[in-house]
Order: sequence, then structure tokens, then C-alpha cells
Amino acid sequence: MRILIVEDDSRLLTQLDILLQKNGYSVDLADDGAKALFLLQEHTYDLAIIDIGLPVIDGFEVIQKARKNDVSCPILILTARDRWQEKVEGLDAGADDYLTKPFHNEELLARINALIRRAAGKAHPTIEKGPLTLDTLSEEVTVNGQYIELTAYEYKVLEYLLLNPQKVISKTELTEHIYDQDFDLDSNVIEVFVGRLRKKIDPDGSFNPIETLRGRGYRINREL
Repeated sequence: MRILIVEDDSRLLTQLDILLQKNGYSVDLADDGAKALFLLQEHTYDLAIIDIGLPVIDGFEVIQKARKNDVSCPILILTARDRWQEKVEGLDAGADDYLTKPFHNEELLARINALIRRAAGKAHPTIEKGPLTLDTLSEEVTVNGQYIELTAYEYKVLEYLLLNPQKVISKTELTEHIYDQDFDLDSNVIEVFVGRLRKKIDPDGSFNPIETLRGRGYRINREL
């Protein structure tokens, strides 16, 4: 999952960057509204965390302009402003949720998880496809009730595919959403991860959970 953090407090920006990377997210950073708007229009994110009191362009305007330019990712406002009028203004601008500072890391992570699930049409933290079950909270995967041990990146690939079950996901898109933006996009590492996933979750080829569409990418088997 790829997240944009927009915050002009350098210390908090670093803290959020460390927190989210530690919890398996790929993170891009912006410290002013103009840079944030540029990144939102140039890249596809799974979620954006935006402060309101930003230099150059304030957070409200960033959100409004992003929505007018068809940026559809969930947006979480993270700000010290706690007046109800500003919460309403932020939601009316196009934000999906509002969290005030100071905050508990656990609450921020829970809200991020919930917004990403909701955007994918998954209200419940558990995703089931045939015998395959993935819990987005515990990050555990089971097949027919049996726990499957995955590496962090194998889990990220599977989670992203399951959160986009009707979509064909290219290797480039997968790479962008599980790695930082400076990773080599020509790497064949995604093929390796998908191959390992297939061997771990479907060793006997009984239900073919991940389809390969030659020249296009991967998709969760729609018959599951």
C-alpha cells in the first residue's frame, strides 16, 4: 500500500514516515501544499494523510483541487485544529476522515486500515476468496484454516491483489504500491514473489488463486 504524507512539521513528518514504513507501507512525503498537489496528480496512492496548516497551499485547497482533478484515493486529515467547523469544512472539501493531534499511533493505523478497506469495498478486516483468508489487522493468511507463513513483501503483494479483486494489476503498479518510489521498476522481483505465493498458498494447483494475464499483469481468480 502506497501512502502520501503531507505535513510541514519536519519532526512529525519523520515520525509518521518511520511509523508507516515499520507497518509495511510504502511512503512518499511532502512538506507543502504545492508539492502535495503535484504528487497526488502524478502518482496513484492508496491513501493520503494531509495536514491543514500547510505553506504555499493550505490543506483544504489541496483536497478541493485534488478532488476536482479526479484524485479518488481516501484522504485523512491530520491536524491540530479541533473546532467542529473546520472538521465540517475538511469533510466538505472531500476528505474521508479527520484525526486531531495529538493522536495515538494505534488509532491512526486503525483509521488508515479502515479507509483503505472501505475504498476497496471491504468493510470487514477479513478478506475471503474461496479457501483463502487474509486478515488485514493481524496480517495473517490461511488456506482451509491452515496458517501460511509469508514474508512481508509476499504478504503485501497478496493483500494488494485481494483489495483489488476485479482489476488486472501490472508488475509496475504492484512495485509502486509495495516499494518506495526509487525502487527499480524494471526488476523481475514481482514475478518471484508471485511464484512463491502460488507455491505457498496453492502448492498442488487446486484453486489457482492468482491468474497471470500475459503482457498485462496479475488478477485474483474471479471464480473463487
